[in-house]
Amino acid sequence: MNAIAIAIEKYGTGQAGIARLLSVTPQAVNQWTSGSRPVPARHVLAIEAATGVSRHYLRPDVFGPAPANDDDHAEAA
Repeated sequence: MNAIAIAIEKYGTGQAGIARLLSVTPQAVNQWTSGSRPVPARHVLAIEAATGVSRHYLRPDVFGPAPANDDDHAEAA
């Protein structure tokens, strides 16, 4: 399971709920979940705040690898 799928599960309202949170279409969230597009960096901090899934797992190419002591979000790796 990828990091955005874990975030969606933790948020508890499905892809449509994450879409509402971020003011994007459910189709956009589906593209992120399927891996056809990455989660836009501008949305990562809001997802992290709402779900607890680290920005380092959502977009390691932008925010870098997770710190060694980031055990809280290890399941997203």
